[in-house]
Amino acid sequence: MIRYRPLWETMARKKATTYTLRVIYGMSHATVQRLQANLPVSTHTLDKLCKIFNCQIEEIVEYVPDGEL
Repeated sequence: MIRYRPLWETMARKKATTYTLRVIYGMSHATVQRLQANLPVSTHTLDKLCKIFNCQIEEIVEYVPDGEL
């Protein structure tokens, strides 16, 4: 399973909120909700997040085998 816990940690370090993603960077409410629920998002969205936070993909997503949740 892919989960976005590193994104929330990165956002906390950079003092960003979901409001920042939606209002400042134009990310849709639905996309933010998908991230919060660990649902699939497009590679375009992942690329945009890496650009916004000037970080590597590992600071946005992590892979967790299904049995380790």
